[in-house]
Amino acid sequence: MTPTKTSAADDLGRKDPAPREAKAPKAAPAAALARRRGRRETLAGYLFLTPWCVGILLLTLGPMLVSLYLAFTDYNLFDSPKWVGLKNFREMFQDDRWWTSVDVTLKYVLIGTPLKLLVALGVALLLVKPRKGQGFYRSAFYAPSLIGASVSIGIVWRSIFQDDAIIDKSMSLFGWDVGGWIGDPDWMLPTLVTLTVWQFGAPMVIFLAGLKQVPRELYEAAEMDGAGRWRRFRSITLPMISPVLFFNLLLELIHSFQVFTSAVVIGGTGGSGAGGPADSLLVYTWYLYEQGFRNMRMGYASAMAWMLMLGIGLVTVVLFKTQRGWVHYEEDAR
Repeated sequence: MTPTKTSAADDLGRKDPAPREAKAPKAAPAAALARRRGRRETLAGYLFLTPWCVGILLLTLGPMLVSLYLAFTDYNLFDSPKWVGLKNFREMFQDDRWWTSVDVTLKYVLIGTPLKLLVALGVALLLVKPRKGQGFYRSAFYAPSLIGASVSIGIVWRSIFQDDAIIDKSMSLFGWDVGGWIGDPDWMLPTLVTLTVWQFGAPMVIFLAGLKQVPRELYEAAEMDGAGRWRRFRSITLPMISPVLFFNLLLELIHSFQVFTSAVVIGGTGGSGAGGPADSLLVYTWYLYEQGFRNMRMGYASAMAWMLMLGIGLVTVVLFKTQRGWVHYEEDAR
């Protein structure tokens, strides 16, 4: 029998089609995964920053903007603010007590800040070397910086510098009878300066951290070359800790411009007012408080606050501009 011929199409129809291999899903590109991971981390970061952002908006930036507006108004906390333009600033420059507060504050800053840093650096140099009881001494010297700005310490300070108190009696033993410092216009500011110098603990700790970073090999090499202590201090210690010195100087200057509690307590709140006799302790922040909350001149007080901020900002800019001549960083050395 003749075999039945089948067409190629029939043969193809009878053949089972070859099974297709399942395609594996393509892996997501590494760049896309990195972007998604970065977005998640950024979102988490903003989430953690939310309380701080809300705080700075409501408690810092918001009040600052309101204060800026009030600086150009006449406002007494009870009536609506009245726009007066630059009247508060013009009156400020014609106010004798405002100039007195500027003078007292500048004297306090220019005298108290360098003395405080000198004492802090001197004590740090003594404590940087290992010695018995070192931890106790560091804690003891640091403690005043924690409590020195409190009202209680201000009261104690005022008591020991009064007439016939411990300081007066101690000085009389050496034939220096000046009477009590409290109540004497010439000695009120030195009393406040001694209190701020006594609080040298915080910059001392920062100086200690900087001194420990100075390589000992530099001192050994300088000593082998015959350099004395003063030479090693001037040529090695000061340049190496200059960034720490700059940091301490900047912080202490800003802090000194804002002195308030200790000046008010030492100055007293009696008949002479918290500015002390003859306004010898009338610091800027106290006069600002007096205008704002005693005289109910919030517009004038706001203008004073912005002048203080501009003054601190100017000092900060000058320090950053001049640091290139005396602050030495490791990157510069490289």
